[in-house]
Amino acid sequence: MNIPPLPFTVTAWNNVPATRHPGERGDALWRTLTIGDLRVRVVEYSPGYLADHWCDRGHVLYVVAGELDTELEDGRKFTLTPGMSYQVSDHGDAAHRSSTKLGATLFVVD
Repeated sequence: MNIPPLPFTVTAWNNVPATRHPGERGDALWRTLTIGDLRVRVVEYSPGYLADHWCDRGHVLYVVAGELDTELEDGRKFTLTPGMSYQVSDHGDAAHRSSTKLGATLFVVD
């Protein structure tokens, strides 16, 4: 089967409409772009944010600004600062949730 390539896309993220997603505490502001089956997001967490769920979806997350605390369901904890990323599979083996004391801006591909 011959699948046509995805188009080349340049994104001015400030022009992408934002949607608000409340956490257990604080809010996440998502700017989302979907191309085919690829979803790309710039996510801004408010200070004090705590996710309201454990995520078991695979994605790549890159910290652009701020500091992100990530807790795995098995108890491991990681703090990511600007320039750091994590990569998690889509096989449900690393359920995780995010929080931040001071706020964070992320670039996420899933």
